[in-house]
Amino acid sequence: MLKDKVAIVTGGTRGIGFEIVKTFYEAGAKVVFFGSKEESVLKALEKFSKENVKVKGYYPNLANYEEVEKTIQEISQEYGQIDILVNNAGISADRKIEETTSLDFQNIMDINVLSMFNTIKAVTPLMKEQGGGVILNTSSMVSIYGQAAGVGYPTSKFAVNGLTKSLARELAPYHIRVNAVAPGIINTDMVAALPKEVIQPLIKTIPLGRIGEPKDIANAFLFLASDMASYVTGEILSVDGAARS
Repeated sequence: MLKDKVAIVTGGTRGIGFEIVKTFYEAGAKVVFFGSKEESVLKALEKFSKENVKVKGYYPNLANYEEVEKTIQEISQEYGQIDILVNNAGISADRKIEETTSLDFQNIMDINVLSMFNTIKAVTPLMKEQGGGVILNTSSMVSIYGQAAGVGYPTSKFAVNGLTKSLARELAPYHIRVNAVAPGIINTDMVAALPKEVIQPLIKTIPLGRIGEPKDIANAFLFLASDMASYVTGEILSVDGAARS
């Protein structure tokens, strides 16, 4: 589905991002992933190697535009094109507002929104020049209805949705599609570490009767990245087992 496409995946060292990298590679893409630091990138490369997934990893500071642009230019020069950008890097929050400092809030916005803006800004001229591309963003089910605490996280994901819908309109004339995937409760390391008494009540709220797997989300990204979604742009695709309802 992605034969000979060149894809960049941020936040690709673990969880959903790791699965997206693997899925894209298996679909025929040449994949470069970003991680937050050298140690996590090297560890992910080792894991990919054991699964015979041949990819490259970088660790630019995504909140620093100059650093992001330099890295993306290097990738463009090496591969000759960038067809797909997946903005998956992000952090969550669960503190009450009284316990959240303005610096905490700013940090979430920098990682979840500013970094996304920076990568898109850096890759857009390249995609325009080559005649098109695909930009995909990771949103969240909480971008639809919020959450009980950790206001910075849903705020950032509401912003991701606005960025996605607006850029879809702005970039459509250049044949650049922009979409987002909004995962529900997914079986990542963080969720797997929760005790059963916490997980079981969550599962009961999901009409499909189970939490999602990273592969469920990666497959949604694969569809949106492929030509099968050639007429889809400006969408926030919920992948949550109908939990939002």
